[in-house]
Amino acid sequence: MNPKQSEAGLSYRDAGVDIDAGNRSVELMKAHVRATFRKEVLSDIGGFGGLFALDTRKYTEPVLVSGTDGVGTKLKLAFMMDKHDSIGQDAVAMCVNDILVQGAEPLFFLDYVAVGKLEPEKVADIVGGVARACKESGCSLIGGETAEMAGFYPDGEYDIAGFAVGVAEKSRLITGERIRPGDVLLGLPSSGVHSNGFSLVRKICFEHQKFAVDTFIPELGKPLGEELLIPTRLYPKACLPLFERFEIKGMVHITGGGFYDNIPRVLPENCSVTVDIASWPRPQIFSLLQQWGGVAWPEMYRTFNMGIGMIIVVSEQEAPAIHRALAEQGEICYRIGRVTEGNRQVDLKGGEFGA
Repeated sequence: MNPKQSEAGLSYRDAGVDIDAGNRSVELMKAHVRATFRKEVLSDIGGFGGLFALDTRKYTEPVLVSGTDGVGTKLKLAFMMDKHDSIGQDAVAMCVNDILVQGAEPLFFLDYVAVGKLEPEKVADIVGGVARACKESGCSLIGGETAEMAGFYPDGEYDIAGFAVGVAEKSRLITGERIRPGDVLLGLPSSGVHSNGFSLVRKICFEHQKFAVDTFIPELGKPLGEELLIPTRLYPKACLPLFERFEIKGMVHITGGGFYDNIPRVLPENCSVTVDIASWPRPQIFSLLQQWGGVAWPEMYRTFNMGIGMIIVVSEQEAPAIHRALAEQGEICYRIGRVTEGNRQVDLKGGEFGA
């Protein structure tokens, strides 16, 4: 017996999945994606897989380094503001910054966008942000997936994740194993809150303080949402030139877990660090979040980047030259601490923590 059918018959579109809209979104993003292609890319957009021909002649022992991440609840800010052209940079930055800290040059990136209802222009905005960030980081956007999941996400909402692959010379991998007491911590500024701690940010701002995204904050000189949605900074341009000239002993991407949980990830068992929080200017947004939420200062430094997005661990001897090299690139760099003897502890001093 044949199952009953309606006169017109059901379609995939009736179930909430619009293949034509998916094809339209691909057409809208093609130019953005192709603009990221390095010479090693062998495939075009729309294939089943992305092809990348690694030039192994440049390396004695090439090691591929991979990383994957998402944006987290910062996406809620994009939904609230209906602004989607910068959130893609957050996805790229969270991945490429993570592989950068191991000494890898980013090579290529893949993205995954899952939506409730596919709106081609919105998806093109998201992927456009991904593509611009890939281009700035020197990596190619060679593939991705846009999944329309009707009934799974509310209309207007989506999730985004990314996957990055880079390459490093095996002998120059940055592992932290050569870090010793007496080494110096150099800090590169963040662009703002980046992509971590937004569950607490939203709790403070929208539940506790009852702000809206368009609430003008005099201390910031802009609406709150505009400040919070500033994309995560990309660090490859600043850091990659250092790998060729200096011995970088360790690097730390300050993400979820802040200073207390991220710095120990690169420390040998016999090392701790002391960080002087007064050695760099703290962006106003962090002081405001602490004040608005009554958050304890240790909790702030365990949740947020507090103005330092990347830490570089180097010898005392090389620190001045690295500082100069960064300055020649127009990069700001702060000497924020020192490696000490210990057991992977992070000791914060200065400012609210005292001497």
